[in-house]
Amino acid sequence: MALKQKGTDATAADPKKRRRVGFSGTDAGVEANECIKVFLVRNPDEMSSVDCPSIQPFDLSHFFGEDGKIYGYKNIKINVWISAISFHGYADISFDETCDGGKGITDLKPVLQNIFGENLVDKEKFLQTFSNECEYIRTAVMNGSAIKHGSSYESDPAVEIVRVELQGAAAFLYSRLVPLILLLVEGSTPIDIGEHGWEMLLVVKKTNQESVSKFELLGFAVVHNFYRYPESTRLRISQILVLPPYQGEGYGLCLLEAINYIAQSENIYDVTIEDPSDYLQYVRSSIDCLRLLTFEPIKAALNDMVSSLKETNLSKRTHSLRIVPPSDLVETVRQKLKINKKQFLRCWEILIYLNLDSEDLKSMDNFRACIYDRIKGEILGSASGTNGKRLIQMPSSFNEEKSFAVYWTQESGDTDDQTVEQQPEDLKTQEQQLNELVDNQMEEILGIAKNVISRGKDKLAELAAR
Repeated sequence: MALKQKGTDATAADPKKRRRVGFSGTDAGVEANECIKVFLVRNPDEMSSVDCPSIQPFDLSHFFGEDGKIYGYKNIKINVWISAISFHGYADISFDETCDGGKGITDLKPVLQNIFGENLVDKEKFLQTFSNECEYIRTAVMNGSAIKHGSSYESDPAVEIVRVELQGAAAFLYSRLVPLILLLVEGSTPIDIGEHGWEMLLVVKKTNQESVSKFELLGFAVVHNFYRYPESTRLRISQILVLPPYQGEGYGLCLLEAINYIAQSENIYDVTIEDPSDYLQYVRSSIDCLRLLTFEPIKAALNDMVSSLKETNLSKRTHSLRIVPPSDLVETVRQKLKINKKQFLRCWEILIYLNLDSEDLKSMDNFRACIYDRIKGEILGSASGTNGKRLIQMPSSFNEEKSFAVYWTQESGDTDDQTVEQQPEDLKTQEQQLNELVDNQMEEILGIAKNVISRGKDKLAELAAR
């Protein structure tokens, strides 16, 4: 049998040729929100129910590294069950196989532990909590006080709002609610419960079923009382959340109404909200506008402003018109209704819109012109340019038509030295951007106004009859 001689194959004859080596494709990973489902269950039977609805976390990506993906698993599914009785959690992780596709294998345990902390337990202990801790919520609220203020929720005698100091059993309850806050509230972080002045308002429902807790938590708000010189207190809403199964039933509205009631009854200086979401601000403004509709001290100033918009022609205005209320009225609203200045100015524009005839084009054009001037002033500064703000278009690969920068020029020096020369196309782009902002603001005002009309038909009919 002849031996194969070295150098007779094609690769040896041609040194430029190389053998090809096959690699599997690089692991693209899977988005955390695509493979993780979270369920809030009131009893063990719901864990096996096909009809058990999942709650949708806002964004899980920031828990999973720089790109927010899970790597190294084929067909991975993570079901996280959270008890609505004790708020313990259990994670059921399943997958076909693991394989390092170039990005490693994500270690899931520390990530889940980072989200759920000590609340995360094994399945056996999780199932036991439904019976072992069925009085958990009751224990947390037993030292609190029920708030009665004539809210709409009082039509259901089983539901009540309980006010508790954030210490003892209530503090432990908050620590178990933190994972839900992290999952469902954008940009949220836990508060420091060791700091003085924290309270919780709990919306609870009494139940008569033997197998479940005698108190069911529907939602909650975390508020902070802090000192204001020289001898008053301000109330800041830090976190507010209605649990997903009960959203859309008015419990968030009830919490805000209860907070307003506390502020007025205890003569708090004012109420603020820490970084509210768009929807929370929408609900808050709707509530405050309804309160202001029947507030007698604002009526004269509001009527004067509405009359001015009806009679004035702003199409050829040479200066901006500000539709702001008198400063003494701002202070009266703060003293009586505990609405802070920034919030009142927002509601003031909505109240003006509510009092205008939407069919009167002149009035509506004047109103929009005032909103335009206000937004332009906030971004670019006043017409005289005394505050030194400037807006210029900036090149960007993200969106070339909607990228700009605001900066401050030096206060000293001649005005001409502070002026930035802009080309006609820059001014045109700037005008487009401003109009887009105004359109968005008008849409927001219209949305809140519709909600106020829908919820306050009786109050509006009463005002129209006067």
